[in-house]
Amino acid sequence: MKKTILTACVLALVATACNGPEKPATQEAPATPMVNSRNSEWTKTANIYEVNIRQYTPEGTFKAFQTHLDRLEQMGVEILWFMPVQPIGKERRKGSLGSYYAISDYTAINPEFGSMEDFKALVKDAQNRGMRVILDWVANHTAYDHTWIAAHPDWYTRDAKGNIVSPEADWSDVADLNYDNPEMRIAMIDALKFWVSEVGINGFRCDVAFMVPTNFWNEARTALDSVKPDLFLLAEADHVENALLGQAFNADYAWELHHIMNDVAKGVKTVEDFETYRKKLNLAYDKDVMKMAFTTNHDENSWNGTVFERMGDAHKTHFVLAATWSHTIPLIYSGQEAGLNKRLRFFEKDTISWERQDLMPFYTALLALKKTHPAMWNGNFGGDFEVLAVDAVANTYAYKRVFEEREVLVYLNFSNASQTISTETPVLNDAHEPYLTSGDVVFQSNNAKVRLPAYGFLIAVK
Repeated sequence: MKKTILTACVLALVATACNGPEKPATQEAPATPMVNSRNSEWTKTANIYEVNIRQYTPEGTFKAFQTHLDRLEQMGVEILWFMPVQPIGKERRKGSLGSYYAISDYTAINPEFGSMEDFKALVKDAQNRGMRVILDWVANHTAYDHTWIAAHPDWYTRDAKGNIVSPEADWSDVADLNYDNPEMRIAMIDALKFWVSEVGINGFRCDVAFMVPTNFWNEARTALDSVKPDLFLLAEADHVENALLGQAFNADYAWELHHIMNDVAKGVKTVEDFETYRKKLNLAYDKDVMKMAFTTNHDENSWNGTVFERMGDAHKTHFVLAATWSHTIPLIYSGQEAGLNKRLRFFEKDTISWERQDLMPFYTALLALKKTHPAMWNGNFGGDFEVLAVDAVANTYAYKRVFEEREVLVYLNFSNASQTISTETPVLNDAHEPYLTSGDVVFQSNNAKVRLPAYGFLIAVK
């Protein structure tokens, strides 16, 4: 039956889009690695950029955001993930503007952002530039004044007294949907199909996907494939046992990696924990599986702090890891490339400043590396991963990605002091060229040592 009280496992998980800072826990790896055959040729260079329309510009509209497409195209953005664009419920609303994730009508547009025609024009413009557009989809719950509440109260989870309930106490602005009801499932799939067939989007990022039955997602994917093949579905989940990847979804979250990053930055963990997690991933997933890696997103920024609060001067080093590591597909959040240095208010207007320009070349270079160097391609398209050095005391880490005769070498220093990374044998040679560095990096070809400044990094390519 559909839950009315969440299990202890789920209670430890995400309090995402609606309200709070908790994030999904992960589970132990299964005996057999999970395979994902969904990813097609275009996904090999894919990256994701999360768009927060409300905060992106002073106007907070589709048309105002559209003026940024030139810049995002030049950065090399391939997938635009739009946070929910539907109307926000007014009943039990939080703050003056409410949560994007308290949706009152699945197939309409929030008038604060513009019109449906505005959004269609934005989608078409992005696609004409070679980008793909995915929409944030909130399948677990709706606003309390959603159109379904009055017409179909049996589509919702109710308590012993017959009252519609929220998924969690803190998510007081949303009503929990009942996936035991087959009519509701059909209506949800029809709403998903609307955005693909009528608006022309290329897929969905699915909010708290692990809280919705896996068999629903599989049904939905089959239905969506009949409308438009080759969609991209991203699951907000980090759950190997749910089997979301390889069936309904192309990628999910690397939440555990993100938590390790934050703990390494705080000095609670070391680079050895990156390796422990990578080995766990290798047991859990085949090489073709993609995990979205990030240093910030809408939840992290609003609830847990900016990258500068959580990672300090190491924020770029951590993003290099996210963009170049095993299994990862990188995410950039709105304003991250402009040094977003404030926690955006979630239920109010809080415009991003675009005055800072110095970080844009850094993110552009990493997206370009993913696109142009075959060793960095995603999944089975890309190169193998090989560890070069792991030093928990110095907190340094080095690895390489290899595709036939092509190589990418990555050296990372997560400590607050200059460090030397030594490998067993010389790795850098005259065939390698420095691609991206920070500060005064010292190395010589055919030498087994690389000297990095505090929080420094070196990427070299062949």
